[in-house]
Amino acid sequence: MNLPLSLYGLTSERLVESLSLPEKRYSGQILAWLGKGATTFDEMTDLPLDERKRLSDLVGSPISSETTVREEDESGTIKLGITLHDGKMIEAVLLVDRKGRHTACLSVQVGCAMGCTFCKTGTMGLVRNLASEEIIEQYVHLSKAASRPITHIVFMGMGEPFHNFDPTIRAIHYLNQKETFNIGLRRMTISTSGVVPGINKLAELKLPIKLAVSLVSADDSLRTRLMPVNKRWPLAELKEALLAYQESVPKRLTLEYCMLSGVNTTGESARQVELFTRGLDVIVNLIAWNPIDELEFSTPSEEEQKAFSALLNRYRVKHTLRISRGRTIGGACGQLATSHNPETKR
Repeated sequence: MNLPLSLYGLTSERLVESLSLPEKRYSGQILAWLGKGATTFDEMTDLPLDERKRLSDLVGSPISSETTVREEDESGTIKLGITLHDGKMIEAVLLVDRKGRHTACLSVQVGCAMGCTFCKTGTMGLVRNLASEEIIEQYVHLSKAASRPITHIVFMGMGEPFHNFDPTIRAIHYLNQKETFNIGLRRMTISTSGVVPGINKLAELKLPIKLAVSLVSADDSLRTRLMPVNKRWPLAELKEALLAYQESVPKRLTLEYCMLSGVNTTGESARQVELFTRGLDVIVNLIAWNPIDELEFSTPSEEEQKAFSALLNRYRVKHTLRISRGRTIGGACGQLATSHNPETKR
């Protein structure tokens, strides 16, 4: 019998098969407990005691990872360090906005191969992809840390979702299903650095999930220096994919724009953003770069941020100026990385 590392992500049929359940109805009861975030079989009190003991002896625990680090800032944002079954470590973040809404920010890889020059995760390189259950388990750990139910999920943690496409999509479906966590697809956002084949593949699925794309610059030369992905899929190809995506999934897109002081906040930068967004139904999400000691960029001042926002207003580009959360605990956009994963590949 091939025993599962984790019960999270398994269908009712797979639970029966993998655990040799004596009664099929037990699978529905187990799924319900997993939907409540169970991490031990002792919690599953509607299962017979001898069955709970058998399952515990068989697989040990329903979950394969554990929270080993927890940090919290003054806003209520929580960053968790999660140790996986093989000792590798990832980070996940619980974001709390001013209205108290709880959002889970999940990782999809240990490290990242994209090499974005302003992102700390990129300095790690890629160690390995996460299995769907390892993505789902982050939500479980964050739910236990949260003071109220998590209502939204963003796949914006460590890694490029479209370089781990199938496990990410499986995790999305599991988190969405009524038998477990019942998080609406419209309350999930998947973020990419601009991997065009992944955008095209997602369009084919026609999921009502939100798509965010890290733009950072609408100048090919500058974007290639900041984001090596642009060398493979330059802006013209990216825009073509986004136009096709909106033909298939008529939803507004988000373009993430990390503002780097003196680099991409000029009048010409704003004009190029306006040209890129023509014909697209998008909103540009302005994010001030979050400080990372190892990297030689600067966070724009409040005045510089407002000046760039005013330039976009002049060009009638729809945008928001996002308040970054988790910065003081290294849990904000671009700050996630761990030092416990020595085996790196590209």
